[in-house]
Amino acid sequence: MAEAESKPELTSTLHLGLRSVVGNSPADLIADYLATSTEEERQVLQSALSADSNSAMVLVHRGPGKGARFLITAEGASIGRSPSNAIFLDDVTVSRKHASIAKSATGYTFIDLGSLNGSYINNVPTTEHQLSVGDEIQIGKFHLLFISATSTKNK
Repeated sequence: MAEAESKPELTSTLHLGLRSVVGNSPADLIADYLATSTEEERQVLQSALSADSNSAMVLVHRGPGKGARFLITAEGASIGRSPSNAIFLDDVTVSRKHASIAKSATGYTFIDLGSLNGSYINNVPTTEHQLSVGDEIQIGKFHLLFISATSTKNK
């Protein structure tokens, strides 16, 4: 029995892979993504950056579903593991109703809806954040880039 007590425990905690933000600003993520994208991906991204302020998009740049793109309209978008969400992230590290992105007069706001594993914007735990172009949203194993024409015009 004493031998069993001296063995190290085999359980561990979930580490979601936080890392330093690349470059001097979140917008550097956009430049990095453009540099490694296909021509089609560059065209879609450039189109989103030059669109009107009534829509934005997020794209998965790291993690499961890399390359997936999701449009965010003036009505906003729900994010979660449930297929009923506008941004469906199918992984157990994501809550069924994890977060939302809402449109306001000043831009787009990310809101965590009390998720179990939390949400991170640019590696900072957050419950609410005014989004800017290039912000990296981490939800579970998914790393999403926020793209909005409004943000690029305001900078």
